[in-house]
Amino acid sequence: MKKSKKLIICILCILLVIAAVFIFTAPVWADTSGNVAGAIENTWRAMRGQIRTIVDNVIFPAIALILAILLFTKIAMAYMDYRKHGQFEFTAPAILFACLVFVITAPLYLWAIVGM
Repeated sequence: MKKSKKLIICILCILLVIAAVFIFTAPVWADTSGNVAGAIENTWRAMRGQIRTIVDNVIFPAIALILAILLFTKIAMAYMDYRKHGQFEFTAPAILFACLVFVITAPLYLWAIVGM
């Protein structure tokens, strides 16, 4: 009895998942000619202003904040190593600084590369 009850519950869970997939997915069709690339290009044209705003105002500042925290942490660690060993390691802070400069200036030229 217990084994058949587990089997019935398992089958019901599988049917529930299948039903959820059919209910919550929306079908997407291309043009009547079947031009999928055209549908994607039209969606990109409609959304590119919003995508650019989100990337400029959310994504790049978040990445810059993370890189700034990593840079200051790495500089502090390099200073502690300098006090301990008498040798300052420039490589990691220099790479993080270059990445930070790249991320801060990326919105100025990135959209010209992408074509927006």
